[in-house]
Amino acid sequence: MSRVLIIGCGGVASVAISKCCQIPEVFQEICIASRTKSKCDALAAKLAPKTTTKITTAQVDADDVNQLISLINGYKPDLVMNIALPYQDLTIMDACLACKVNYMDTANYEPENTDDPEWRAIYEKRCKEAGFSAYFDYSWQWAYQEKFKEAGLTALLGCGFDPGVTQAYVAYAKKHEFDTIDTIDILDCNGGDHGYPFATNFNPEINLREVSAPGSYWQDGHWIEIPAMSIKREYNFDQVGDKDMYLLHHEEIESIAKNLPEVKRIRFFMTFGQSYLTHMKCLENVGMLSTTPINFEGKEIVPIQFLKALLPDPASLGPRTKGKTNIGCIFTGKKDGKDKTFYIYNVCDHESCYKEVESQAISYTTGVPATCGALMLLTGKWAITGVHTVEEFDPDPFLDALDKYGLPRSISYSPVLVD
Repeated sequence: MSRVLIIGCGGVASVAISKCCQIPEVFQEICIASRTKSKCDALAAKLAPKTTTKITTAQVDADDVNQLISLINGYKPDLVMNIALPYQDLTIMDACLACKVNYMDTANYEPENTDDPEWRAIYEKRCKEAGFSAYFDYSWQWAYQEKFKEAGLTALLGCGFDPGVTQAYVAYAKKHEFDTIDTIDILDCNGGDHGYPFATNFNPEINLREVSAPGSYWQDGHWIEIPAMSIKREYNFDQVGDKDMYLLHHEEIESIAKNLPEVKRIRFFMTFGQSYLTHMKCLENVGMLSTTPINFEGKEIVPIQFLKALLPDPASLGPRTKGKTNIGCIFTGKKDGKDKTFYIYNVCDHESCYKEVESQAISYTTGVPATCGALMLLTGKWAITGVHTVEEFDPDPFLDALDKYGLPRSISYSPVLVD
């Protein structure tokens, strides 16, 4: 019998929980826990009549290690799925170590307070040594490697789509398609339209931090950093059409470069419309993307958190979003001494996602891989102890599960390359 504790009850977590309930033979019992228990109760009540999975709920502050330990010890899960905020990755990992339980998440750690002097000193040292300045990186979680290994536990990091599925695509290409991989371009296209002048498709704090940061890519063994949104390309995406895309820093580049050191260049591109970019630049110029607290009428507020409260909740976008996403990886390299190109990707329809689980495709494409990653851990198909990212595991059963549970792969052997 598998018992799973799922921390988080936002848009992505709701998808993952819904998909877990579609596989009751593995997810026999789940506990949904978040700071707001009423959200967990409402979701549990909606899903209970549709599944034989036993669903319970709990209240927890995921910033509080002692609360987490108490919850985990009381529930005794086989796995903790962290689908809360990446700010909370380390506290949840600490609690899992204390309670001797496996861990997984969908995004790597970043701090909520980027002005904290202790964190800042470590961050600035890393910027100089590594060569990129994004606030999010794997070093904080990789530091847990020996602790998890010694405890005989597995920590699976970044098991969403990107990061996550994109790394499984890399592992698949290495295992089945290439003798050597020379370049990898990760392309993330959201061709959906929600009708708002400006909104983010996942947590606004995380989304806007990521997009406004300097871009960077891996080339010839080192990072090259560029001003934010300064490299633009146009690409014709299958079932979506021509879209402008921009080079961003993204966490899977870091782990792929570490685990596949032979790759000469790794880049990440994401599509954006001009309206989104104009709004974001304006908000940045007036200080609304700042994480530094300010005093307003006697109260301390963080500008980007205030902005988050003003913007539409990403979980509310589902019923009004139309169009499709297309996310995948283009590879160049050699097979049997000959040059080769290969493109593996998924196309996901916003309206189909809403019909199935009342979610837009951005949450769906993160929540389904989280469920499939948990499936791999619970069934023993992925069983390497220590702290690992998706490309370090066998991609075949994971991609087979994605094909089955809503994110089937498409393949092209003659893609148009990105210059």
